[in-house]
Amino acid sequence: MKKYLLLFVCILYSVLCTPLFAKANKQVVVLSVDIHCQGCIDKIMKNIAFEKGVKDIVCDLDTKTVTVTYDANKTDVPTLLKAFEKIKKPATVKEQESQETRGKSNETDANTGASTPY
Repeated sequence: MKKYLLLFVCILYSVLCTPLFAKANKQVVVLSVDIHCQGCIDKIMKNIAFEKGVKDIVCDLDTKTVTVTYDANKTDVPTLLKAFEKIKKPATVKEQESQETRGKSNETDANTGASTPY
């Protein structure tokens, strides 16, 4: 009986704690979107925020860009572009840079002594 209880506790621990230790692969993509007003921004925020894997959205009306932070394990850029098409706001990729790449470039700059462009 003790063996079964111990086995049950081990299985329960592994099932519950595994997602806590899984590392999210966060990516950032900047999309160029034809937005005209606050209504367009509200439409994007209302619909795209609920797409699977989307962690954060920042809309900029002046530059007509939308910056989306997402989990690359759950979604990708083509899926996000389809989501924008679905709400009749076609988007194109303006710039795509992961946070990990940005961190590596900062380390490289620190090692070479070059000033960072940020």
